[in-house]
Amino acid sequence: MVKKKVIKKKESKKYSNEFISLFLRYFLIILVAIPNMYIFYLIFTPLTVYPVYFFLSLFHPVSLSGAIISLSSLKIEIIKACVAGSAYYLLFMLNMAVPKIKVKTRLKMIFSSFGVLLLLNIFRIFFLSLLAISGSAYFDITHKVFWYLLSTVFVVAIWFTEVYYFNIKEIPFYNDLKFLYSKSVFGGN
Repeated sequence: MVKKKVIKKKESKKYSNEFISLFLRYFLIILVAIPNMYIFYLIFTPLTVYPVYFFLSLFHPVSLSGAIISLSSLKIEIIKACVAGSAYYLLFMLNMAVPKIKVKTRLKMIFSSFGVLLLLNIFRIFFLSLLAISGSAYFDITHKVFWYLLSTVFVVAIWFTEVYYFNIKEIPFYNDLKFLYSKSVFGGN
């Protein structure tokens, strides 16, 4: 009888910790989105603009004013869509919506996914800038392909690489819903 009580107490504590983890993870997902993913643009705008400016300055005389890189006859403005705050948010959401991951591992996942996306984004903007500077007829189509297709491919590829590299077995959102259902009056526990 005492052994059953100890087991039940351990199970109760385990479920309590899972509920707390679930609540905190989704609270952070919501909190980071307020207001309008401001935190991502605050952090990643300068991390995007300055490297692009630096790389362009290696090939052309340029000046920088805010998020506008100016050449002699061309201005390249790096707007919010270029910074891709929503892509960072999607990666953050996917990382936070996976249960049963240690905090240290989760932080490694988030920072590595953000780092890879940042590098890809800097390369994308730099490449498009070179096309614009050269007056290439392919600028518009390349920009649209990057915008509509490759930006999605980047995020999906980064996520699947993380799943493989960090050996993630859980499914974002689904496993949390499954857990909640199992503990509800409908789930029978």
